[in-house]
Amino acid sequence: MPARTAFARDLYDAVIVGGGHNGLVAAAYLARAGKSVLVLERLGRTGGAAVSTRPFAGVDARLSRYSYLVSLLPKKIVDDLGLDFAVRKRTISSYTPTVRGGRPGGLLVGGGHDRTAASFRRLTGSDAEFTAWQAFYETTRQVAERVFPTLTEPLPTAAALRERVADDVAWRMLFEEPIGVAVEDRFTDDLVRGVVLTDALIGTFADAHDPSLAQNRCFLYHVIGQGTGDWDVPVGGMGALTDALARAARAAGAEIATGHEVTAIRTDGTEAEVGYVTAEASGTVAARHVLVNASPQTLAELVGDTPPEPAEGAQLKVNMLLKRLPRLRDTSVDPREAFAGTFHIAEDYGQLATAYAEAARGELPSAPPSEIYCHSLTDASILGLELAAQGYQTLTLFGLHTPARLFADDNDKAREQLLAATLAQLDAHLDEPLADCLAPDADGRPCIEAKTPLDLERDLRLPGGNIFHRALAFPYADGSTGRWGVETGLANVLLCGAGAVRGGGVSGIPGHNAAMAVLGR
Repeated sequence: MPARTAFARDLYDAVIVGGGHNGLVAAAYLARAGKSVLVLERLGRTGGAAVSTRPFAGVDARLSRYSYLVSLLPKKIVDDLGLDFAVRKRTISSYTPTVRGGRPGGLLVGGGHDRTAASFRRLTGSDAEFTAWQAFYETTRQVAERVFPTLTEPLPTAAALRERVADDVAWRMLFEEPIGVAVEDRFTDDLVRGVVLTDALIGTFADAHDPSLAQNRCFLYHVIGQGTGDWDVPVGGMGALTDALARAARAAGAEIATGHEVTAIRTDGTEAEVGYVTAEASGTVAARHVLVNASPQTLAELVGDTPPEPAEGAQLKVNMLLKRLPRLRDTSVDPREAFAGTFHIAEDYGQLATAYAEAARGELPSAPPSEIYCHSLTDASILGLELAAQGYQTLTLFGLHTPARLFADDNDKAREQLLAATLAQLDAHLDEPLADCLAPDADGRPCIEAKTPLDLERDLRLPGGNIFHRALAFPYADGSTGRWGVETGLANVLLCGAGAVRGGGVSGIPGHNAAMAVLGR
């Protein structure tokens, strides 16, 4: 006869499967509304992919190991739950190095209007690209102001959202025709075009003109956060958010049981039975509602359905700790500014197209596109006092156009080859090899780790290594969505993870919306 972990009750208003940030948001909202809540997390900690860890042996640096920047988390959630959590703005948006006419240079976006305009002028020889840049991002800003507040409301219809956007040109650009059309119509410089397009390709394997519009959906989610599109640095690292959420949920009365892996969900539509295993035992617990903070594939497996095909992940995540920032070939910019924002590497428009074509043929990109930023320049609290005093810095690299299929034959070999090629692209713009700047760990090994989509599938159970759990959806209702975009075919089972409509990224939005669905709002 199976044993049961001693929970406070036999029947809960809500059992939440998975203690990632969305599950914790749902738990906190429901507990604050007076509901009995139990969170079952298979790992020995909460947080899912939004955690801070010390990945390098004997080194006091707490890095955001997987997810790393915040844009889509509504201030409403932070305020509603009274979270002790803050973000900081980056003073520089981006820097993109290049070599033209044999001379190193680059495009610096940030530091004020005049400085950004001058950087565009030096790169392109006129003010035309900067004028186009301003107009383009004024359009996306206006869309963001109108769309972002809807993400924590019941799903609008496409017609209602279009009416809210109130700009037919913007709607067509973002929702109806491939984003490559707008990029090519509005900009002429290959580097500028590439910088714009990158927001459409984060974790998304698609061409600028992909008829599926997967790139448009990715672009939309990367420019609407907070109604501004800003991507901010979480103070204390990403784990500071999930630690604050766990505290808020517990303070409201939710129970959180780590080391409990859910194995099955059985329901008659009114009451459900949730089966689980621990290192010592197995058991069941009853719930009026079950909220699944996991992938759609996991949900299907738990309820006994055939899992859908996973959406393929397409990214390389690299964490590094440096003794110092490297010198740049472009001496017109301070490395402390260049790395504080998003440092684009091999992301010219043509380079992105070539990398996509190579990967689509089953080849590792010859010039892998990627982008880097330095958390510790904005928030040094993730470093131990001694490391910070010595000038150590973290670097986070996110590579594009590296679909999981490229690693299927030999993940370790492909990871090593891709990492070497990616760092070679960075080294081409440095005045010293990055390897000379890497800090050693306690065993003398360089402080660098890389994660492929298959690594993320193994470590985090992300099907296909997809960071969004499945292909992102436009934030409006269609025939397959319910009122909140979290509903499933089972009346009292909801999907509150990134695979919900309006999921993806560190947002808490699916957790909020699932809680609202339970509360009948």
